[in-house]
Amino acid sequence: MLIHLSFSSLTPSLHHTMTVDSLPDGIAEYSSSEKKYEKLLPQRVVLKFGGTSVGKFAQEIADVCLSSLSENKIAIICSARSGLSKAEGTTNRLLKASREAAKPDSTKCDAIISQILHEHISAIHFKSTELAQRLERDMTTEFQKLNEFLAAIPKNGEVAAESEDKIVSVGEKLSAQFLAALLEDHGVDSEYVDLSDVIDFKVLHGLNQGFYQDLTQTIGRRIQLFGDKVPVVTGFFGRVPGGLLNKCGRGYSDLCAALVAVGLGAQELQVWKEVSGVYTADPRKVPTARLLSSIHPSEANELTFYGSEVIHHFTIEQCIPKIPIRIKNILDPEGAGTVIFLDNREKTDPYHHQRPKRPTAVTVKQQITVVNVHSYRKVESPEFLAEICKILARWSLAVNLFELNECHVSLAVHSKTPFIKGAEVEDPDYLQTQHQDLANAIQELKEYGAVDVVHNMAILSLIGLQLKRSIGIAGRMFTALGDNNINIEMISQGASEINISCVIAEGEALRALNVVHTDLFTFLE
Repeated sequence: MLIHLSFSSLTPSLHHTMTVDSLPDGIAEYSSSEKKYEKLLPQRVVLKFGGTSVGKFAQEIADVCLSSLSENKIAIICSARSGLSKAEGTTNRLLKASREAAKPDSTKCDAIISQILHEHISAIHFKSTELAQRLERDMTTEFQKLNEFLAAIPKNGEVAAESEDKIVSVGEKLSAQFLAALLEDHGVDSEYVDLSDVIDFKVLHGLNQGFYQDLTQTIGRRIQLFGDKVPVVTGFFGRVPGGLLNKCGRGYSDLCAALVAVGLGAQELQVWKEVSGVYTADPRKVPTARLLSSIHPSEANELTFYGSEVIHHFTIEQCIPKIPIRIKNILDPEGAGTVIFLDNREKTDPYHHQRPKRPTAVTVKQQITVVNVHSYRKVESPEFLAEICKILARWSLAVNLFELNECHVSLAVHSKTPFIKGAEVEDPDYLQTQHQDLANAIQELKEYGAVDVVHNMAILSLIGLQLKRSIGIAGRMFTALGDNNINIEMISQGASEINISCVIAEGEALRALNVVHTDLFTFLE
């Protein structure tokens, strides 16, 4: 028996098919048969810019905004500024500063904060000296408040989730202040909009759809207060009970952009990155990877869960089917990008097997550990499985694949610590925490049976709508791996109809990715 667990659930609306007639008026014409997207002229477009774009391509962002303004009303959402790597980004360093502030004897916090402030002020290159000076004053004031807050954190080694959120929100505030001033320097009547305190209503039943509906309405009302000005909105929204990072995870700025789009009744959400859209594989690793003109929401969610950073799945849940999401390249603004929307592929005959159909994409998720538990009792017991999952969750270990038989259970897991705490993967403190979490989980699992662990593994996943019903694809994938002497540790094709996954050695991940892509995408007839 094989169980495949996926924690990126979709709302029921994602299982309905969007037809041309059901699209919002005036935004696009979708051709289901040819899978084309022809842009007309939307009234309102929401533009979301990632941290790398904010940090490296500020002028390109201004150019994109000015171009879009010539045709549309726009709203802008931005992430916290990134550095050369995510580990050097503002959010990660703010999280590190919060951890240092909670240590009794640490003196590193002030240096981290000073460096962040210096980098943001150094990026100010405006034509208007007055605007530059005003922005520098605003940023300095923001950091003064941050320093006062950090100084008040108890020195007990722990930072409350709400306090962590307040610290992290500074990153998005700085980015939004910067972009608002940049646009003003280009003659755009813009307005900085801070959503860090936007949740001014009672949250009675957790972060359910009712909560998001209330939030989108509140966000819409707040932004509309600024009239015809171009709103430049923080990608952080709060105060979320239990903490935004804990409840929504990293990538919350994508979710914020979706909430703004829904709240404003936008006709399109554009997520601007440094790649031209979604590819059949990571183009940095697979030279023959091809750009996809469109992708189904379910496929986008699976790709995100299994290693390709397409978009936060909550973003899709809030936008689709009302608002299509387009992934575009800040360095190629004229490119069409990849649009995420519902098409009619779900209506095609599921029993049409004239020949194998080409999958949509292949991806790899690295830093996986396989935990095998040889149980002292039958593992079909619901209580047994529940206890196993509770232990893993307690030590921040997420289950990706789950395989069992009568007396044995295998789990492919990864640590959630770097995503929650913002640690650098090579950071010794992070590695120690990750190893200790795994060691603690293994110690508890030993109460249920003998445990062995296989480190340095990866999950290779083939993604495609209704892939489960395409005869020959799974066999061809595994044959390609076997012919190239790539050993498979685990195999999964379970609850999800749109992915086939297997666990392989991490050292073989790059070769396996290219082997499968060549066989199933380049030469599949």
